[in-house]
Amino acid sequence: MSQSKDRFEWEKQQLESVRGSGPLAKAKVFSKLSGPGWLQSAITLGGGSLASGLFLGVIGGYEMLWVQWMAMFFGVTMLCAISYVTLSTEKSPFESIRKHINPVLAWGWLAASLLANIVWVLPQYALAYGAITNNLFANAFAESKGGLTTQLVVTLLLMVVVIPITLSYGGKGKGIKVYEMILKVMVAMVVLSFMGVVLALRNQVDWGTIFAGFIPKLSLINEPSSQYLALLEAVPDEGARAFWRTQILGMQRDIMIAAAATAVGINMTFLLPFSLLAKKWNRSFRGLAIFDLATGMVIPFVVATSCIVIAAASQFHGQPFDGLLSGNEGQVVVNEQSPKYADYAKLMDQRMGLSLQADPNETEQRIAAMLIQRGTGDLAASLKSLFNGSDVVANYVFGFGVLAMAISTISILMLISGFCVCEALGHPHGSLTHRLGTLIPITGILWPWLWTGQSKAYLAVPTSVFGFVLIPIAYLTFLLMMNSKKVLGEHLPKGGSRLLWNLLMGAAFLIMAPAAAWKAWGTSLNGMPVGKFALIGFVVLVGVGFFFRDKKQA
Repeated sequence: MSQSKDRFEWEKQQLESVRGSGPLAKAKVFSKLSGPGWLQSAITLGGGSLASGLFLGVIGGYEMLWVQWMAMFFGVTMLCAISYVTLSTEKSPFESIRKHINPVLAWGWLAASLLANIVWVLPQYALAYGAITNNLFANAFAESKGGLTTQLVVTLLLMVVVIPITLSYGGKGKGIKVYEMILKVMVAMVVLSFMGVVLALRNQVDWGTIFAGFIPKLSLINEPSSQYLALLEAVPDEGARAFWRTQILGMQRDIMIAAAATAVGINMTFLLPFSLLAKKWNRSFRGLAIFDLATGMVIPFVVATSCIVIAAASQFHGQPFDGLLSGNEGQVVVNEQSPKYADYAKLMDQRMGLSLQADPNETEQRIAAMLIQRGTGDLAASLKSLFNGSDVVANYVFGFGVLAMAISTISILMLISGFCVCEALGHPHGSLTHRLGTLIPITGILWPWLWTGQSKAYLAVPTSVFGFVLIPIAYLTFLLMMNSKKVLGEHLPKGGSRLLWNLLMGAAFLIMAPAAAWKAWGTSLNGMPVGKFALIGFVVLVGVGFFFRDKKQA
């Protein structure tokens, strides 16, 4: 008997030992057996979630703490449905979708996941490089930081760490378990690091306001946060007030959508079913799979991202970009030497182009300076000054969290790529094909060239649109599967259980679909409406795909 089969039998015995036991006994055993949920946590806690949390804190402050947990709630609902379908059928959901639902959806799901891996690995290397050179070893890289040679050397060193970790998955013996333990440690580092930052801020924040921020405030979809509303009232010109309100709302909505998109990405929906099948889990593990997602993914994500929002809000919300504006005898003085002056000037030029009678007043200048986005380096620098110049919080605690976040995400993106290649070619998972497929995202070494300036837009814009458009379609696909007798057979949910699944999944689809369509419709690249083309083209292809299902199966 193989070691993997021995492991499965042991896990099955552990489950049987607590069948009919109380919640605490089950939780104790489930915690020992968990794994795939932590892999989901490792990918969702990446650069996208870090940037989204940072921007949410800047634009909305504590009032937007609810956005990411709500997005995660609906996302994990779909992931629970995916785990239910996968463990009930004990088959590849890619094949089930291709044969029973729609081949275009199946291949679009796979292609979008693989494309997302290739593109989004680039900013993860950039994020890791920034953590190493700006936070952890800033003195060592003081002179060489920013040079191409240094960027490539650091990237290669990161690959030396990440590739062996990823290749350990599915190896002989306890490969999967070892890999899951490594990822659990990395996720714990991320969560503890950002918790450490907030604990250091504990005397600087209003905890009552923070707890209130977790209560959904849907009015923020149509109105600016309270800090900006107060400033808008001080803008006397009605046209100018409307202009700044539009700017604030546009940025606010974009960030809310980005936060929702990064909570559960399209490639995460591809990772889960195959990480479950790789462990040989079956329908008797369905309860464990849901527990695993709740404890391994939802809790770490909500804690870490909430800490990021709190830290960013405490430092930046309602504050002009540091060093951009200063007061001089009652007048606002703009520092043209500021690294963000160009962003500020662009906003003010748009305001001046309105041909209004009134010139921008001091409040408008302040609003423009407040809307400048910050990066992780700005947050680390701000924390350093707050804690009396201490490197412990600003550089090492924050830096280790960011580095662990980047490395764990890179590894998971590689793992998903291996799953995609195996499904596309019909090869078994864990085979040589899978190992070779995991190496596809080593294209991340190209980040110094591809993740800068216009190159970033040419990659990020189409990929974001394609992935975001496909998310609600993927949600609809699994909603159809959860109601398909041909797919689930005797395991089709019945009665109240089926009603609850449909209510939760239907709500998730109805929330994400309009947001994705609206975002895609308004997305362009160099004046070309790529979002409209992607949306219309894919919907048409999906419609055609319903006529090309396997007629023997459908």
